[in-house]
Amino acid sequence: MLISILVLVFVVLGTSVYKRHVPVQNVPCNVTGFLEPHTTILDIRDYNNKANDIKRESLNIPYAYLRRFYSEITPGKIHVIASNRLELNLGIRFLTRKGFTITSYEISECPCKQEGGLEHGIR
Repeated sequence: MLISILVLVFVVLGTSVYKRHVPVQNVPCNVTGFLEPHTTILDIRDYNNKANDIKRESLNIPYAYLRRFYSEITPGKIHVIASNRLELNLGIRFLTRKGFTITSYEISECPCKQEGGLEHGIR
């Protein structure tokens, strides 16, 4: 009985750690700033953290509101802007589960060209 409870707790905690901290595979960091035509820029940073560094129009839906407002995102290619890796991992996993195609990402607090990016699995 005790072993089955411990296994259940381990599985629940392991799943949570995996979703938050394991990088999403096959989503490259956009170092160049060049985006393919007809790519939607989705900014999942908080409203008060949004910077004026985006040159094109972007759709600003913070991660906390994605579950409620993901239907406002046009289907197609999406470039995600997040403030940190945790927010990025959770946001990309949610959007992928809802059927969106994530083509690239950008992290505002630590550029991926300095740390190797998530596509290399470097943390």
